[in-house]
Amino acid sequence: MFDILFRNICVVNPDTACPVQKDVFVGVKDGKIAYIDKLEPQEGSKRVINGANTALIPGLINTHTHAAMSILRGYADDHNLQDWLHNYVFPAEAKFDESCVYTGTQLAIAEMIRTGTVSITDMYMYIPAVAKAAYETGIYANITNAALVFDREGYRMEKDNSYIQMEILRRDWHNTDNGRIKLDSGIHAEYTSFERVWQDFAGYAKQYDLNMQLHLSETKFEHDSCVSKYGKTPARVLCDAGVFDTRTTAAHCVWLTDEDMDILREKGVTVAHNPVSNLKLASGVARVSDMLSRGVNVALGTDGVCSNNSHDMFEEMKLCALLQKGTTLDPKQVNACQALSLATVSGAYAQGREGSLGLIKVGYDASMAMIDLDVPQLTPVHNPLSTIVYSASGRDVCMTMVRGKVLYENGEFTTIDMEKIKSQLYGYVMPKVFGVTK
Repeated sequence: MFDILFRNICVVNPDTACPVQKDVFVGVKDGKIAYIDKLEPQEGSKRVINGANTALIPGLINTHTHAAMSILRGYADDHNLQDWLHNYVFPAEAKFDESCVYTGTQLAIAEMIRTGTVSITDMYMYIPAVAKAAYETGIYANITNAALVFDREGYRMEKDNSYIQMEILRRDWHNTDNGRIKLDSGIHAEYTSFERVWQDFAGYAKQYDLNMQLHLSETKFEHDSCVSKYGKTPARVLCDAGVFDTRTTAAHCVWLTDEDMDILREKGVTVAHNPVSNLKLASGVARVSDMLSRGVNVALGTDGVCSNNSHDMFEEMKLCALLQKGTTLDPKQVNACQALSLATVSGAYAQGREGSLGLIKVGYDASMAMIDLDVPQLTPVHNPLSTIVYSASGRDVCMTMVRGKVLYENGEFTTIDMEKIKSQLYGYVMPKVFGVTK
């Protein structure tokens, strides 16, 4: 017996052979997609959902975020990256504690579940609190506390807080719930550390078979400073240090050279493209079309909401496609199917979850988002795939499920208490960090 059967629903997949299947039945059993067909199954179901005027898409995968920065939404707008980071973000984050990070992560996950995201690649501090929030709310998470080290003389990996936090997460949370929660190793960026740090944390990833996370060539200043300092680009410097010898997600990559792209392709590095954040901080526009043509795996992320203001992956899909069309003057660049693929299939590969996430396919995890197409902003629907990528937003999601468990449906969360989150946010976090209440 199916746990849930979707009846006569439109399935939209990032599959160029058959991206749209209309009026099909989708059966969910034991957390997996167990049935997809136009014929109604003979097997019974505990719950039947009428799929008329709705669509199912694979759950979206946010491959670069700092979830707890939801606390800083709207706090530091209209600044360049260096000013934003050093004069606003770092001073505020210095006041964060574990409770702040837990609350901020819960708030971010609520927004992401509400807008169809089922899995995150998160880089932040107090990562046991991040893991706890992800575990309790039901999403998948790849988590790191990326090394940020300036003290060359005093640095010892075993005393570094990032390493200590990662060791706690590896001991207490790594591969929890059959791999739903995972530890990644990571460095913040080339410009916020040095070779010993890179080698140590890359070695840690190899020792425990972990993925790596980092920021790469986000701004022209960062990129050019590395070339002036080392005579090499950040991608080449980190590659030579062995950082890319394990599965790596490199965020931003706005200023990559052609040679850098070839390095990333050869090493299997995923670029986490963050178009909204990159534009808001005036970092530039990543050459995604060139990356794709060179065979680089490109996925999508929101970055933290202090440099984006939302976790809506639908915005990232649409803007990614439009930017590549506009900058290349070619409307065929990053079509709707490719954009959805970047937000699903490519993200699954980046996280090491290919074969279980990214497609609506028998045998895959039942981690999907249901879109209400019967709304003015999505009417009429000539092509469901185009409608979802170019017209829809996260507000059109009416259900999000992970492994067959409904986490959000029609305004209601099943694993999140929003009133409790807001009470903690305004009662503790805001006074502690900003000295103000609501």
